[in-house]
Amino acid sequence: MCIRDSINAEYGGTRSSMDRLVPLVAKLQEVLGIVGKLHLGQAVDLPQIVVVGSQSAGKSSVLENLVGHEFLPRGSNIVTRRPLVLHLFTSEEQYAEFGHLPDKQFTDFKEVLREIEAETDRVCGPSKGISAHPILLKIYSPKVLNLAMVDLPGITKVAVGDQPADIEVQIRKMILTYIQRPSAMILALTAANTDLANSDALKLAREVDPTGVRTIGVVTKLDLMDQGTHAGEILQNRTIPLRLGYVGIVNRSQKDIDQGKTIEQHLKSETEFVSGHPVYSQLQNVGAPQLGRFLNRELLRHIAAVLPDLKHRVVSQRDRHIAELDKMGDWKSHSVENRGRVLLQVLNKFCNAFNAMVEGKEHGGDLITGGARIGWIFTEVFKPAVEGLSPLQDLSDDELRMAMKNSTGIGTYLFTPELTFEMLVTKQLQMLEAPALQAAELVHNELLTVTQECAVLDVKNFQNLPEKVLVTVKTMLLEKMQHTTKMIRDLIAIELSFVNVDHPDFRRALESYQPGACLLYTSPSPRDS
Repeated sequence: MCIRDSINAEYGGTRSSMDRLVPLVAKLQEVLGIVGKLHLGQAVDLPQIVVVGSQSAGKSSVLENLVGHEFLPRGSNIVTRRPLVLHLFTSEEQYAEFGHLPDKQFTDFKEVLREIEAETDRVCGPSKGISAHPILLKIYSPKVLNLAMVDLPGITKVAVGDQPADIEVQIRKMILTYIQRPSAMILALTAANTDLANSDALKLAREVDPTGVRTIGVVTKLDLMDQGTHAGEILQNRTIPLRLGYVGIVNRSQKDIDQGKTIEQHLKSETEFVSGHPVYSQLQNVGAPQLGRFLNRELLRHIAAVLPDLKHRVVSQRDRHIAELDKMGDWKSHSVENRGRVLLQVLNKFCNAFNAMVEGKEHGGDLITGGARIGWIFTEVFKPAVEGLSPLQDLSDDELRMAMKNSTGIGTYLFTPELTFEMLVTKQLQMLEAPALQAAELVHNELLTVTQECAVLDVKNFQNLPEKVLVTVKTMLLEKMQHTTKMIRDLIAIELSFVNVDHPDFRRALESYQPGACLLYTSPSPRDS
């Protein structure tokens, strides 16, 4: 009986139904990744195996042994600088797909390696900094079992080179973010040639899983232990017991990699090493194939255990968002291409609400808002400011005489020079610009307030539409404000460029002029008329 059949027998399910669990989780991971980017809901923790270990524990070698291909970057210091969400699918074909390149299939795993490096540098930069933004990679192959794993940066103690000084804290925080989720299984890697009691991976795992119910221990580099020693006690779960126990494997050494030893050749060497060892040959939990089958079995068990709660959370979020969609109207009856019609209807309602507030068809409670406030700005702010201007403001008799003298140049004058009049009039006309610009600014601010207060339910029901509408309207109002400011200044400049002495008001002022009166005529105030 194969491993899948034994699992199906244990849970009373069919082979196909159990095999669909991991791909289902992978699909949920992809969908929820989109949901997270759009900020449409709270994150749903999915069952997955989180790989934790120090930089020298051999994480890359373990994952490559499970996949059967070299596809992970290698080097000194930190190589894994972003979480790698890895989904393995049993398939007759063999290729890889990235979440950020959904339409491209990679059949050359060297290209997969280069793409991981390029995508890491794109987000993290060429330095040794890290980022919590994950890379999603799906691998289809007849050599793999269905698995959902997350590879995290290796635990480090000291910053090296241009690494951030708090790199240890950053990595620790990232690891805890993943392993503290109850739905996560922890794959804690420890090298066989180190003391298990000092394992950084087990120490972190115990912080979030003190009873060890979801922690799997992996003892790597079995072939590098001192001669005459072995990890039999650890692999038999006697040293630091874990509920799920331990699995031992042999890693490819750097020498093997430099000499071009393939994964297939390494797995053959591992089998020979295990079968020829007096202790490991008696155990059933030693070797990369055994690790793959063990992880597949335990992941399926874990998914089956958390599936009811997972289903409840997913259905709850789905129902909540469906309820929100129902408030948006009959959006379901429109195809994707025609949903612009629904958007247009919503925007028309927003425009109608905006117009209603400006035209006074909607009121703002106890406060003057919308069109009423704009009218108040013209009647109670702009008009008094203009009427309060005096044509003789800041003009003294001495200034008038000095202006008359300066306007004649080297000559003399018998009557008041016309140039003097024009100079003084243009100076006083400029005083109209300030209250006009002030009124325009106040109207602009009120229109912005109207935009923010247009409480249209259909707009608010959409997640991003209110912000987009507000930004668009603000941009339009700002553009119109700039045009209005220019127009006001242009009108003042036009009046300053030519003084029309034939205007009827000017003629009436001359006719009413009496000898001995003020040099300049003051028109009666509109309040006195």
